[in-house]
Amino acid sequence: MSKSKKSEFRPNDYVVYPAHGVGQIVSIEEQEIAGITLELFVISFEKDKMTLRVPTHKATEIGMRSLSSPDVVSQAMKTLKGKAKVKRAMWSRRAQEYEQKINSGDLIAIAEVVRDLHRADDQREQSYSERQLYEAALERLTREVAATSGGDELAAAKQVGDVLTSRAPAAA
Repeated sequence: MSKSKKSEFRPNDYVVYPAHGVGQIVSIEEQEIAGITLELFVISFEKDKMTLRVPTHKATEIGMRSLSSPDVVSQAMKTLKGKAKVKRAMWSRRAQEYEQKINSGDLIAIAEVVRDLHRADDQREQSYSERQLYEAALERLTREVAATSGGDELAAAKQVGDVLTSRAPAAA
């Protein structure tokens, strides 16, 4: 690995870590682990009161990425507007797929989960696990939309909510 390929991530950058969503790089530090000196990104997930240390050379490999571009965000919003696609597979199978999409760190995939699990007030109740997945996906989506547009989570939540409520009701 050439030293010239210094990481594209810098302290204070917001990044998306697939398994945890949006975090902010607090610093880059060196730590000796088992006799090897490693360079680590220190990423803070403010909302979850969690700090993660990720070896800089592994960051891209594990899917850490910069925030989505405005284009991707608007694509995600278009995805939300679409008609929910609910497969007739068993719930455990679907739940697994939703979970994979949420943890992929891919904003469009996350928007698909939000779209597919969103329930209007007049629709049938969600099961506990459906609601958990929906809320996890919604939170990831909202946080990234907020971070890309300057950090106002309430405005981002309203934006996402407006898109969801403007959708044509799914056929029951």
